[in-house]
Amino acid sequence: MNDFLQTVDWSRAQFALTAIYHWLFVPLTLGLSVMIAIMETRYYRTGDEEWKRMTKFWMRIFGINFAIGVATGIILEFEFGTNWSNYSHFVGDIFGAPLAIEGIMAFFMESTFIAVMFFGWDRVSRRFHLAATWLTAIGANLSALWILVANAWMQYPTGCTFNLDTVRNEMTSFGDVLLSPVAVDKFTHTVTSSFALAAVVVVAISAWYLLHGRERLLAKRSIALASVFGLIFSLAAALTGDMSGAVVARYQPMKLAAMEGLYDGERGAGLTVIGLLRCEESRSSNSDAFHFKIEIPKMLSVMSYRDSEAYVAGINDLLAGNPDEGIMSAGEKMRRGREAVAELERFRQARDAGDERTMEEIRRKFDPSTEEGESFLREYFAYFGYGYITSPEELVPDVPLLFYSFRVMVGAGTLMILLFAIVWWLNRRDRLERRRWLLWIAIMAVPLAYMASQAGWIIAEVGRQPWAIQGMMPVSVAATDIGSASVATTFFIFLALFTLLLAAELRIMFKQIKIGPDKGEDKE
Repeated sequence: MNDFLQTVDWSRAQFALTAIYHWLFVPLTLGLSVMIAIMETRYYRTGDEEWKRMTKFWMRIFGINFAIGVATGIILEFEFGTNWSNYSHFVGDIFGAPLAIEGIMAFFMESTFIAVMFFGWDRVSRRFHLAATWLTAIGANLSALWILVANAWMQYPTGCTFNLDTVRNEMTSFGDVLLSPVAVDKFTHTVTSSFALAAVVVVAISAWYLLHGRERLLAKRSIALASVFGLIFSLAAALTGDMSGAVVARYQPMKLAAMEGLYDGERGAGLTVIGLLRCEESRSSNSDAFHFKIEIPKMLSVMSYRDSEAYVAGINDLLAGNPDEGIMSAGEKMRRGREAVAELERFRQARDAGDERTMEEIRRKFDPSTEEGESFLREYFAYFGYGYITSPEELVPDVPLLFYSFRVMVGAGTLMILLFAIVWWLNRRDRLERRRWLLWIAIMAVPLAYMASQAGWIIAEVGRQPWAIQGMMPVSVAATDIGSASVATTFFIFLALFTLLLAAELRIMFKQIKIGPDKGEDKE
């Protein structure tokens, strides 16, 4: 048992490692592909060769990033079969569908047209090449769509039913999976924030050229495009982030409570702008959760439910229950979940014994078309995953990690909005080049943007713990029963491999930035 628990921990660590490295490359790929397409569109319309030079240069940066992103992404998908086979068996019918579409349609499309984009400049017409560039950008973002739909289903499982005979969840509505509120929110927020990050990188590299007095025309045009692009999508990311708060409040209240360090539910709950949490042993209520905090009164209620007096559940409410607010205790959910698990085990035993009468009795309980089945599925099977939880405290994710990650994400996002606005204004008035301190700030904003991006994923994934699938399957059940030593070994292999890939990518990228665009006339 202890070895299996270690396997679960190592599997989680390996998946987190792969996801973190993968997400270093994906946001830049998503946003840069669209900006490259816009640059080439300007070249197509104007015939200005400088736009062509710009397009080719940023294509090189895109290509370096794309290649390594693919390598880490493939490993990520394989891990579902190696380390999380129970998960894959239980929901593979649902989870595999968007991933299959991503591979067959989106990834195949971008992989096909990326070859034309890089090597077709003198081999196809300008119109066809432009179309290939746009199709590459669309394909990259469609890939993100299907992957995010799969991830969103883990946050909010919908559009499925449980098959008692196969012990699997099976899809009943692809539309419900694709268009769930969590899926729509996750895609819009992730893509808009990725576009903003890519814009930060373009502004930073262009700022470096201005600091060194090189490629001034390319740098100024790139900043003009990227600052507007970044400002639009950083504002859009703020808007979709606000919408995300309402979605999380409705479908993942424990995640919201942990993000805010909210232990006791409140009407007219305030939003903590900044605060310092006490140690875990000292946190049991709102009164002793913080050393200090600054909050905006009633704002959390407004953001969560669009009502200044709405009740926002706290961690204690979700664990102990709050009948006055219609909140069931974790203990009651666990009791009902165990009853559902017991019925499933009873069905297995009856099937092994050939007891058709008992099997039919249990089948009626799992049949949503009957009154008995509808009641059992709503009252008991809805809490199936809780049947594997051993103590209510397991349901509380890492509060400090979520609390601080959320504020890093929001704070960095706010700074990026300000940076884009100032850079755009000064560049428009041809005053940016003289503000060397601001150019250095633009460069230093790159790690800040990546910190915000990674913090967003920490909130999404750590906030869901202990669930592999929210309310349906804990990670302790989802993992493959293999030796922990095997998973630990591959963890360190991947750590070394990904670190080498990252180092290689940075070295190649810095070298390409130093070389600059293809040499033609060096434009002032």
